[in-house]
Amino acid sequence: MSFVGRTPELSALTEAWTGAKSAFIPIYGRRRTGKSRLIVEFAQGRPAIYHVGKQAPAALQRAEFMQLAATALGEPLLAQVAVEGWAQAFKLVEERWRGPGKLLLALDEFQWTAESSPELPSVLQEAWDRRWQKSGRVMLILCGSYLGFMEREVLGKKSPLFGRRTAQMLLRPFGFRDAAAFHPGWASADHAQAYFVCGGLPAYLECFERHRSIEQNLAANFFRDNGPLAREPEFLLREELRDVANYHAILHAMAAGGESTNSGIARAAGLGDRALHYYLSTLMELGYVRRRHPLHGAANTARETRYAIADPLLRFWFRFVYPNLSRIPVLGPERAVRELVRPGWAAFCGEAFERLCREALPLLHADEQVAAAATIGEFWAKDVQIDNVTLRDDGLIELGECKWGPVRSPAALRAELATKVPLFPNRRHATVHLRYFTRDRCAPPAAAAGTPPESWHHLAALYGRR
Repeated sequence: MSFVGRTPELSALTEAWTGAKSAFIPIYGRRRTGKSRLIVEFAQGRPAIYHVGKQAPAALQRAEFMQLAATALGEPLLAQVAVEGWAQAFKLVEERWRGPGKLLLALDEFQWTAESSPELPSVLQEAWDRRWQKSGRVMLILCGSYLGFMEREVLGKKSPLFGRRTAQMLLRPFGFRDAAAFHPGWASADHAQAYFVCGGLPAYLECFERHRSIEQNLAANFFRDNGPLAREPEFLLREELRDVANYHAILHAMAAGGESTNSGIARAAGLGDRALHYYLSTLMELGYVRRRHPLHGAANTARETRYAIADPLLRFWFRFVYPNLSRIPVLGPERAVRELVRPGWAAFCGEAFERLCREALPLLHADEQVAAAATIGEFWAKDVQIDNVTLRDDGLIELGECKWGPVRSPAALRAELATKVPLFPNRRHATVHLRYFTRDRCAPPAAAAGTPPESWHHLAALYGRR
């Protein structure tokens, strides 16, 4: 599939490449965001050594690096040199690079290379400080998927490389509008449903084919033995983690069991509180789980803390696939989707739609020329759940209701949110603006005099389609 998006990132890399000075740019972000694809796309037509780290002995990785260097530099003899360390490898490459311009040196999956060669960050620091920084002949990219490692060992104050980067890129998943570019011609509802499962991760979006319906794509990708996403979460977790069974238990408790509190997750997963804290911290560091708090304008307490699966694909897989691994071969792909997914699909989409609407709020503010900064979230208490809450710096509070299912009575939807407004702790006694988000366009009834100002938004409009 052709390369989609990442125009700002490619522009930034090109600017660094054409500049007079050497460049050192860490690129990091969770797996499957397209970091490697971005580097490979940028490297096209440029002199580059692109090395992917792996869990392998240091000598083997250095030998592979030298083979890549031999090809990139047109120096076959480099592949036969048995270098004794990374410092020697880099020095040999420098001596053989005659230009013109810069050489791109990209070390992908840097965490694995550094694991087998703990001295590597210090070696790179010495090479950068003594030679590369002032030469104008090197563009160094260090790329990694383990956010915690990259933030500690490359960007952190205790890293030998601290303070030496000339730029950095935290590559995030695509937003819902950008993700739609992978399937031009689809209806907004199909774009949204694909986004609810794949998120904004290019590797997953590319698995959904344009000529198939959403259900057909689910059947082909998740419920066939050879489906490209059928075992993706297992591979993803095993690649990064040990003791995978406990992570499976936690994610299953959250996705299929609906647990969100420490005590509920621990009980459902069969883990103690201390062990659970470790596992949740690791999942959050990888970007797979997020911590939630109700947004009410005051400090949150530990008792208010909730957890949710941040990764859409993990949320789908542990909700519909993992609990049914024994049934799926018996049912077959199409029947599995009908019997296992359809009954819970509306609820799954409903929660995901709430997240999409919160993501859309800054876009709506821009369209409405709202200049004030805002904090966006949700609110819950014992007797109320408000899907969208926005606390704006200009003193306005926005409360929103999201409905993925058919809205048979807009008046009833308005009345539902009206009952929640008094239950929100409006400590600032701020003016309240109400927002209603629906999948399909609906005509709001006339508002009574004296009611809060309101706005109605449908899914196609959130995608910029009027």
